[in-house]
Amino acid sequence: MLSINLHDTGKDNLMNIPFFLIPKQDVIILSHRSTMRQALEKMEYHRYTAIPLVDEEGRYVGTITEGDLLWKIKNTPGLSFENTHKIMISEVPRHLQNVAVNIDARMEDLINLVITQNFVPVVDDEGIFIGIVRRREIIEYCANLLKPNG
Repeated sequence: MLSINLHDTGKDNLMNIPFFLIPKQDVIILSHRSTMRQALEKMEYHRYTAIPLVDEEGRYVGTITEGDLLWKIKNTPGLSFENTHKIMISEVPRHLQNVAVNIDARMEDLINLVITQNFVPVVDDEGIFIGIVRRREIIEYCANLLKPNG
């Protein structure tokens, strides 16, 4: 049976969440006070399907997805792209909740979240958004462990 130990890289390093963290300055985020138009344009420009939302204090408050925006358009009579600037993100129901993890959480907690989330928002003890961990980096790391002399 194949076993990958995320606690031991063979270099006496303990794998932890900061090892995989993409810091917030390198992450596209939106204010929870943004409009649907701003979200759609940012997603299109960056070619993302989901973007973390933060409040005025920088706390993580959720994630908006393309699906959330499409369902809002579909279920709102008269709403089209032309008038999405009138709809606030806070008025868009979210169908999935991207759960955040604390920077000091166990790797098992992170792994359990990336099973169902493409990225996991990371927060500090005050709930302040400090970055994300993408599923991609974890899979790449595991793939490298499987390589001979990895």
